[in-house]
Amino acid sequence: MTHSPESNPTLSAAEAAELIRSLLHKEGTWVDWGKKCQQLQKSGYGAEEIFEQSGFQKVQQNLVIVASQVYESLVKQGIDEPVLAYFRGPKSDVLYELRILNHQQRAIAAVEAQQKNLAADEAKELAKAFQEFGYLSQLPEGFTDHPGDALAYQCWKLARQKKNLPERTRLIVKGLKFAHSPNARQAIEKLLTDLTTQPSRKAPLVPVFRLEEDQEAARLIPVAGTFPLQPQIVQAVQPLEQVEPFGLVNYQGNGAVVPVPQWQAILTAVDPVAIFCQAGEVSESLARKDEQVLVVVDRSQTNWNDGSYFLFSQGETLAIQWCETEPEKEILAKVVLVLRPKKIFDANNLREPWQMDD
Repeated sequence: MTHSPESNPTLSAAEAAELIRSLLHKEGTWVDWGKKCQQLQKSGYGAEEIFEQSGFQKVQQNLVIVASQVYESLVKQGIDEPVLAYFRGPKSDVLYELRILNHQQRAIAAVEAQQKNLAADEAKELAKAFQEFGYLSQLPEGFTDHPGDALAYQCWKLARQKKNLPERTRLIVKGLKFAHSPNARQAIEKLLTDLTTQPSRKAPLVPVFRLEEDQEAARLIPVAGTFPLQPQIVQAVQPLEQVEPFGLVNYQGNGAVVPVPQWQAILTAVDPVAIFCQAGEVSESLARKDEQVLVVVDRSQTNWNDGSYFLFSQGETLAIQWCETEPEKEILAKVVLVLRPKKIFDANNLREPWQMDD
C-alpha cells in the first residue's frame, strides 16, 4: 500500500520511509516507537498502512503512542531518571493505564507503580482508585491523598462488606500491600480482629422519564404584552430559538415568555409572539368576551387569506381582525392560536388531592 505525498504535509517521502524503516527494525525504545507512530499518523498515514509497512499492529500503535505521551508528562514533572529508566524497561503497558490521571497524579502513581513493581492490571486498578479518590468531597478518616492509600481504602471498604473469610482476607492482604500511611495500615489491620460486616448499600433507582409526545414538552413563546399595544412593541420582540432535544432556550431580553403545548399550529409557527387580550378583542363570536385569552401570532406569515385572523396596525394601537377581502393596511402577523385559561373549579383541591375522592 502506497501513500500519496500530497496528503502528507509535514513529512517528506524520504522522512516517512526512514521512520517506517526504523519501526520495522525496532530501533530505540518503545518511547521512540510511540513518537514515530504518532508522527506518521499526524502526517496522514493510517494505522493500517503503518502496520502493513512496519509490522506494528493497530492496538500496539495506540498503546505506545498513548504510553509515550504519559512518559513525556513524567519527564516534564521532573521524575528521577531511575524511575524513567524503569518504565523504558519496557513498561509501556503500565504507563498506558495511568492515562486517566492528570499530570501531577501520574507522577505520584508512576513512582508507586515502580516501587511496587506493578503489572498492568494492578496499575489500572491503582489509577482508577486514585482518580475516584479525587472525587470525594473529603478524605476518609485515616487515609491520605496518595494512590496507595486510595487503593487501600477501596480494599478496606470492600473487606468490611465481605462475610466470606477467604475473600475478606485477600482484600486485607491487598490493602496492607498498598497502604501508604501508618493510619491507613492501622485501619486495615483492625479488620483482622473486627469480624463485623458493613453491608453495602445499593444506589437508589434513578427517577428517569422520557418525553413520549411533542405536546408533553411546551414551546416557550416571547410575550409582547397586553392590549392595548403599540405596533413597534410587537415588532421589537426578540425571537426565541429552542435547542433540541430538551427545548433549551438562551434568552437575554428583558421581556417575559409563556409556555404553550406543542400543538401543530405552535410547532409550525416560524416567528411566534404571544399577546394577552380579552376574547371579545379577537372576535365578537367568542363566548365570555371579558375572559382574558392568550393569542399567539406568527410574524413570518403576512400574506392575507380569507380563512384566518390577522394582527393589524390601527393607528397607534393594534387590532385583531378577519377581513372578507384583501385589506389595504399592512398585515403584521397571522393569528395561529387563541388559548383560553384552564378551568379550575376549586384551587384548594389541587393542593389537597385527598378531597378529590369525595
